[in-house]
Amino acid sequence: MIATPNIKKQIYLIFSIGLLLTACNRHKKVDVSNIHVDVTIERFDKDFNDMEVKPMKQQSLFMINKYGMFYKDFVEQILQAGKITDTAYFQTLRDVFKGKPYQDLKHDVDSVYPNLDAQNAALTDAFRRIKYYFPKEKLPKVYAYFSGFETPTAIGDGYFAVGLDLFLGANSRFYPALTKAYPHYLSRNFTPDNIAPRVVEGVIREDMFPENDDNGTLLAKMIYNGKIMYMMDQVLPDLPDSVKIQYTDKQLKWCTGFESNIWAYFLDQNLLYETDYHKIQMFLTVAPFTPGLGEKNESAPKLGIWTGWQIVRKYMDKHPEVTLPQLMANTDAQKILGDSNYHPK
Repeated sequence: MIATPNIKKQIYLIFSIGLLLTACNRHKKVDVSNIHVDVTIERFDKDFNDMEVKPMKQQSLFMINKYGMFYKDFVEQILQAGKITDTAYFQTLRDVFKGKPYQDLKHDVDSVYPNLDAQNAALTDAFRRIKYYFPKEKLPKVYAYFSGFETPTAIGDGYFAVGLDLFLGANSRFYPALTKAYPHYLSRNFTPDNIAPRVVEGVIREDMFPENDDNGTLLAKMIYNGKIMYMMDQVLPDLPDSVKIQYTDKQLKWCTGFESNIWAYFLDQNLLYETDYHKIQMFLTVAPFTPGLGEKNESAPKLGIWTGWQIVRKYMDKHPEVTLPQLMANTDAQKILGDSNYHPK
Protein backbone atom coordinates (compact mmCIF):
# COMPACT_ATOMS: atom_id res chain seq x y z
CA MET A 1 0.00 0.00 0.00
CA ILE A 2 1.33 3.41 -0.96
CA ALA A 3 1.04 6.12 1.67
CA THR A 4 -0.99 9.13 0.66
CA PRO A 5 0.59 12.57 0.97
CA ASN A 6 -1.47 13.27 4.13
CA ILE A 7 -0.34 10.02 5.74
CA LYS A 8 3.25 10.84 4.80
CA LYS A 9 2.85 14.19 6.50
CA GLN A 10 1.44 12.51 9.61
CA ILE A 11 4.33 10.04 9.71
CA TYR A 12 6.81 12.87 9.32
CA LEU A 13 5.05 14.86 12.04
CA ILE A 14 5.08 11.92 14.46
CA PHE A 15 8.78 11.33 13.70
CA SER A 16 9.57 15.01 14.23
CA ILE A 17 7.68 15.11 17.52
CA GLY A 18 9.58 12.02 18.66
CA LEU A 19 12.90 13.69 17.91
CA LEU A 20 11.76 16.86 19.67
CA LEU A 21 10.69 14.97 22.80
CA THR A 22 14.01 13.14 22.88
CA ALA A 23 15.91 16.41 22.58
CA CYS A 24 13.76 18.04 25.28
CA ASN A 25 14.36 15.11 27.62
CA ARG A 26 18.10 15.29 26.95
CA HIS A 27 18.24 19.03 27.68
CA LYS A 28 15.62 18.99 30.42
CA LYS A 29 16.05 22.06 32.60
CA VAL A 30 15.91 21.67 36.34
CA ASP A 31 14.87 24.47 38.67
CA VAL A 32 17.98 25.82 40.36
CA SER A 33 16.56 29.14 41.56
CA ASN A 34 16.74 28.05 45.21
CA ILE A 35 20.38 26.95 45.05
CA HIS A 36 22.46 29.70 46.63
CA VAL A 37 25.53 29.81 44.45
CA ASP A 38 26.69 33.07 42.93
CA VAL A 39 29.84 33.21 40.86
CA THR A 40 31.91 36.35 40.55
CA ILE A 41 35.06 35.97 38.51
CA GLU A 42 37.63 37.89 40.54
CA ARG A 43 39.68 40.32 38.44
CA PHE A 44 43.18 39.27 39.39
CA ASP A 45 44.40 41.14 36.32
CA LYS A 46 43.16 44.47 37.69
CA ASP A 47 44.44 43.88 41.21
CA PHE A 48 47.78 42.85 39.74
CA ASN A 49 47.92 46.02 37.66
CA ASP A 50 47.43 48.06 40.85
CA MET A 51 50.90 46.95 41.89
CA GLU A 52 52.16 49.47 39.34
CA VAL A 53 50.48 52.43 41.03
CA LYS A 54 50.28 51.38 44.69
CA PRO A 55 53.08 50.59 47.13
CA MET A 56 54.22 47.22 45.79
CA LYS A 57 54.84 45.53 49.11
CA GLN A 58 51.45 46.60 50.44
CA GLN A 59 49.66 45.45 47.30
CA SER A 60 51.52 42.13 47.25
CA LEU A 61 50.30 41.39 50.79
CA PHE A 62 46.77 42.26 49.67
CA MET A 63 47.14 39.87 46.71
CA ILE A 64 48.50 37.06 48.86
CA ASN A 65 45.59 37.47 51.27
CA LYS A 66 42.96 37.64 48.51
CA TYR A 67 44.26 35.09 46.03
CA GLY A 68 46.35 32.77 48.18
CA MET A 69 47.97 29.96 46.23
CA PHE A 70 47.12 31.46 42.86
CA TYR A 71 49.24 34.56 43.52
CA LYS A 72 52.16 32.33 44.42
CA ASP A 73 51.65 30.14 41.34
CA PHE A 74 51.32 33.18 39.10
CA VAL A 75 54.52 34.88 40.27
CA GLU A 76 56.66 31.77 40.64
CA GLN A 77 55.44 29.52 37.81
CA ILE A 78 53.80 31.70 35.18
CA LEU A 79 55.98 34.80 35.42
CA GLN A 80 58.93 32.81 36.79
CA ALA A 81 59.88 35.96 38.67
CA GLY A 82 61.26 34.24 41.75
CA LYS A 83 59.96 33.26 45.17
CA ILE A 84 57.30 35.50 46.69
CA THR A 85 59.16 35.21 49.99
CA ASP A 86 61.96 37.26 48.40
CA THR A 87 60.92 40.77 47.36
CA ALA A 88 63.61 40.75 44.68
CA TYR A 89 60.83 39.70 42.28
CA PHE A 90 59.38 43.21 42.55
CA GLN A 91 61.93 44.41 40.00
CA THR A 92 60.70 41.82 37.50
CA LEU A 93 57.16 43.15 37.98
CA ARG A 94 58.31 46.71 37.42
CA ASP A 95 59.94 45.64 34.16
CA VAL A 96 56.71 43.90 33.09
CA PHE A 97 54.60 46.98 33.77
CA LYS A 98 56.95 49.27 31.83
CA GLY A 99 56.95 47.05 28.74
CA LYS A 100 54.86 47.94 25.70
CA PRO A 101 53.62 44.34 25.25
CA TYR A 102 51.97 44.44 28.68
CA GLN A 103 50.45 47.88 28.07
CA ASP A 104 49.09 46.84 24.66
CA LEU A 105 47.61 43.68 26.10
CA LYS A 106 46.06 45.51 29.03
CA HIS A 107 44.47 48.00 26.62
CA ASP A 108 42.82 45.24 24.58
CA VAL A 109 41.68 43.20 27.57
CA ASP A 110 40.13 46.27 29.19
CA SER A 111 38.37 47.06 25.89
CA VAL A 112 36.88 43.58 25.49
CA TYR A 113 36.20 43.03 29.20
CA PRO A 114 35.12 46.24 30.95
CA ASN A 115 33.24 43.73 33.08
CA LEU A 116 32.53 40.01 33.17
CA ASP A 117 28.80 40.22 33.85
CA ALA A 118 27.80 37.81 31.08
CA GLN A 119 30.39 35.24 32.13
CA ASN A 120 29.42 35.58 35.80
CA ALA A 121 25.78 34.94 34.96
CA ALA A 122 26.60 31.91 32.78
CA LEU A 123 28.86 30.37 35.41
CA THR A 124 26.42 31.08 38.22
CA ASP A 125 23.72 29.14 36.36
CA ALA A 126 26.11 26.30 35.47
CA PHE A 127 27.57 26.00 38.98
CA ARG A 128 24.06 25.94 40.45
CA ARG A 129 23.22 23.04 38.16
CA ILE A 130 26.38 21.22 39.21
CA LYS A 131 25.33 21.73 42.83
CA TYR A 132 21.83 20.46 42.01
CA TYR A 133 23.22 17.14 40.83
CA PHE A 134 26.24 17.02 43.17
CA PRO A 135 25.28 18.96 46.32
CA LYS A 136 28.48 18.07 48.20
CA GLU A 137 30.79 19.24 45.44
CA LYS A 138 33.12 22.04 46.51
CA LEU A 139 33.42 24.35 43.54
CA PRO A 140 36.56 26.43 42.93
CA LYS A 141 36.95 30.18 43.01
CA VAL A 142 37.34 31.60 39.52
CA TYR A 143 39.98 34.21 38.70
CA ALA A 144 40.73 36.20 35.54
CA TYR A 145 44.34 37.00 34.67
CA PHE A 146 46.82 37.45 31.81
CA SER A 147 48.46 34.14 30.99
CA GLY A 148 51.11 35.62 28.71
CA PHE A 149 49.46 33.65 25.88
CA GLU A 150 50.49 30.43 27.63
CA THR A 151 47.17 28.71 28.33
CA PRO A 152 43.47 29.63 28.19
CA THR A 153 42.79 28.11 31.61
CA ALA A 154 44.76 27.03 34.65
CA ILE A 155 43.60 24.92 37.57
CA GLY A 156 45.13 24.71 41.01
CA ASP A 157 44.39 24.23 44.68
CA GLY A 158 40.87 25.64 45.11
CA TYR A 159 40.96 27.88 42.05
CA PHE A 160 40.26 27.90 38.34
CA ALA A 161 41.92 30.73 36.40
CA VAL A 162 40.95 32.14 33.02
CA GLY A 163 43.59 33.72 30.79
CA LEU A 164 41.65 36.61 29.29
CA ASP A 165 44.40 37.18 26.74
CA LEU A 166 43.29 33.96 25.05
CA PHE A 167 39.61 34.93 24.94
CA LEU A 168 39.87 38.29 23.15
CA GLY A 169 37.88 37.24 20.07
CA ALA A 170 38.93 35.28 17.01
CA ASN A 171 40.04 38.47 15.21
CA SER A 172 42.29 39.80 17.96
CA ARG A 173 45.36 41.57 16.60
CA PHE A 174 47.61 39.37 18.74
CA TYR A 175 46.70 35.95 17.38
CA PRO A 176 48.18 36.15 13.84
CA ALA A 177 51.64 36.36 15.42
CA LEU A 178 50.92 33.24 17.49
CA THR A 179 49.92 30.86 14.70
CA LYS A 180 52.74 28.45 15.50
CA ALA A 181 51.37 27.88 19.01
CA TYR A 182 47.74 28.61 18.18
CA PRO A 183 46.78 27.95 14.56
CA HIS A 184 43.46 29.28 13.36
CA TYR A 185 41.55 26.09 14.16
CA LEU A 186 42.40 26.82 17.81
CA SER A 187 42.26 30.62 17.91
CA ARG A 188 38.82 30.74 16.30
CA ASN A 189 37.54 29.51 19.68
CA PHE A 190 39.29 32.28 21.66
CA THR A 191 36.04 34.18 22.13
CA PRO A 192 34.18 35.58 25.17
CA ASP A 193 31.35 33.05 24.84
CA ASN A 194 33.87 30.24 25.28
CA ILE A 195 34.88 31.26 28.80
CA ALA A 196 31.97 29.65 30.69
CA PRO A 197 32.04 26.30 28.82
CA ARG A 198 35.81 25.99 29.12
CA VAL A 199 35.65 26.64 32.87
CA VAL A 200 32.80 24.17 33.28
CA GLU A 201 34.52 21.51 31.18
CA GLY A 202 37.76 22.01 33.10
CA VAL A 203 36.04 21.69 36.47
CA ILE A 204 34.25 18.51 35.37
CA ARG A 205 37.35 16.93 33.82
CA GLU A 206 40.02 17.96 36.28
CA ASP A 207 38.27 18.44 39.61
CA MET A 208 35.23 16.21 39.58
CA PHE A 209 35.89 13.31 37.22
CA PRO A 210 39.55 13.04 36.20
CA GLU A 211 40.18 10.28 33.69
CA ASN A 212 41.28 6.95 35.08
CA ASP A 213 44.68 5.85 33.82
CA ASP A 214 43.18 2.40 33.24
CA ASN A 215 41.04 3.79 30.42
CA GLY A 216 43.28 2.15 27.85
CA THR A 217 40.99 1.34 24.95
CA LEU A 218 39.56 3.81 22.51
CA LEU A 219 36.06 2.73 23.56
CA ALA A 220 36.79 3.51 27.22
CA LYS A 221 38.08 6.95 26.26
CA MET A 222 35.12 7.56 23.98
CA ILE A 223 32.62 6.79 26.73
CA TYR A 224 34.56 8.77 29.33
CA ASN A 225 34.58 11.83 27.07
CA GLY A 226 30.97 11.20 26.08
CA LYS A 227 29.97 11.36 29.74
CA ILE A 228 31.83 14.65 30.16
CA MET A 229 30.00 16.10 27.16
CA TYR A 230 26.65 14.76 28.38
CA MET A 231 27.18 16.42 31.76
CA MET A 232 27.84 19.66 29.89
CA ASP A 233 24.45 19.14 28.22
CA GLN A 234 22.86 19.15 31.66
CA VAL A 235 24.71 22.06 33.24
CA LEU A 236 24.87 24.23 30.11
CA PRO A 237 21.48 23.38 28.59
CA ASP A 238 21.21 26.47 26.38
CA LEU A 239 24.69 26.25 24.91
CA PRO A 240 24.96 25.13 21.26
CA ASP A 241 26.61 21.75 20.72
CA SER A 242 29.17 23.39 18.45
CA VAL A 243 30.46 25.54 21.32
CA LYS A 244 30.50 22.63 23.77
CA ILE A 245 32.76 20.54 21.54
CA GLN A 246 34.40 23.51 19.78
CA TYR A 247 33.30 22.63 16.26
CA THR A 248 32.38 24.95 13.46
CA ASP A 249 28.77 24.68 12.32
CA LYS A 250 30.07 22.98 9.19
CA GLN A 251 31.97 20.35 11.19
CA LEU A 252 28.94 19.64 13.36
CA LYS A 253 26.77 19.25 10.27
CA TRP A 254 29.36 16.91 8.77
CA CYS A 255 29.32 14.68 11.85
CA THR A 256 25.54 14.56 11.89
CA GLY A 257 25.35 13.73 8.20
CA PHE A 258 28.05 11.05 8.33
CA GLU A 259 27.32 9.57 11.76
CA SER A 260 26.71 6.06 10.41
CA ASN A 261 29.88 6.24 8.28
CA ILE A 262 31.95 7.33 11.26
CA TRP A 263 30.66 4.42 13.34
CA ALA A 264 31.22 1.99 10.48
CA TYR A 265 34.80 3.23 10.19
CA PHE A 266 35.49 2.54 13.86
CA LEU A 267 34.05 -0.98 13.47
CA ASP A 268 35.68 -1.80 10.14
CA GLN A 269 39.10 -0.70 11.37
CA ASN A 270 38.71 -2.62 14.67
CA LEU A 271 39.41 0.57 16.58
CA LEU A 272 37.09 0.27 19.58
CA TYR A 273 39.46 -1.96 21.54
CA GLU A 274 42.65 -0.45 20.20
CA THR A 275 45.09 0.60 22.93
CA ASP A 276 47.97 1.99 20.89
CA TYR A 277 48.31 5.61 22.01
CA HIS A 278 49.35 6.99 18.64
CA LYS A 279 46.53 5.21 16.79
CA ILE A 280 43.75 6.41 19.07
CA GLN A 281 44.89 9.96 19.88
CA MET A 282 43.98 11.16 16.41
CA PHE A 283 40.34 10.57 17.34
CA LEU A 284 40.55 12.41 20.66
CA THR A 285 42.69 15.52 20.20
CA VAL A 286 42.06 18.93 18.67
CA ALA A 287 43.04 19.12 15.01
CA PRO A 288 41.85 20.78 11.80
CA PHE A 289 40.33 17.48 10.58
CA THR A 290 40.59 13.70 10.91
CA PRO A 291 42.96 12.10 8.35
CA GLY A 292 41.44 9.29 6.35
CA LEU A 293 37.84 10.42 6.71
CA GLY A 294 35.93 12.73 4.43
CA GLU A 295 36.95 14.37 1.19
CA LYS A 296 39.17 17.45 0.85
CA ASN A 297 39.94 17.48 4.60
CA GLU A 298 36.33 18.37 5.39
CA SER A 299 35.95 15.91 8.26
CA ALA A 300 35.63 17.07 11.85
CA PRO A 301 38.30 16.33 14.48
CA LYS A 302 37.79 14.57 17.84
CA LEU A 303 35.48 11.98 16.31
CA GLY A 304 36.03 9.64 19.25
CA ILE A 305 34.71 12.30 21.62
CA TRP A 306 31.79 13.20 19.38
CA THR A 307 30.80 9.55 18.86
CA GLY A 308 31.13 8.78 22.56
CA TRP A 309 28.82 11.73 23.22
CA GLN A 310 26.18 10.32 20.89
CA ILE A 311 26.45 6.87 22.50
CA VAL A 312 25.97 8.31 25.99
CA ARG A 313 23.06 10.43 24.81
CA LYS A 314 21.45 7.36 23.30
CA TYR A 315 22.07 5.39 26.49
CA MET A 316 20.47 8.08 28.66
CA ASP A 317 17.52 8.45 26.27
CA LYS A 318 16.85 4.72 26.61
CA HIS A 319 17.38 4.72 30.39
CA PRO A 320 15.60 7.76 31.88
CA GLU A 321 15.78 6.13 35.30
CA VAL A 322 19.56 6.61 35.37
CA THR A 323 20.57 9.78 37.19
CA LEU A 324 23.48 11.97 36.19
CA PRO A 325 25.54 10.94 39.25
CA GLN A 326 24.87 7.28 38.42
CA LEU A 327 26.00 7.83 34.84
CA MET A 328 29.20 9.58 35.88
CA ALA A 329 29.98 6.81 38.37
CA ASN A 330 29.50 4.07 35.76
CA THR A 331 32.91 3.06 34.42
CA ASP A 332 31.70 0.07 32.39
CA ALA A 333 32.13 1.44 28.88
CA GLN A 334 31.16 -1.84 27.25
CA LYS A 335 27.88 -2.01 29.14
CA ILE A 336 27.01 1.59 28.32
CA LEU A 337 27.63 0.87 24.65
CA GLY A 338 25.60 -2.34 24.74
CA ASP A 339 22.70 -0.83 26.66
CA SER A 340 22.62 2.21 24.38
CA ASN A 341 21.76 0.04 21.35
CA TYR A 342 23.73 2.55 19.33
CA HIS A 343 23.35 1.70 15.64
CA PRO A 344 23.28 4.96 13.64
CA LYS A 345 21.76 4.73 10.17
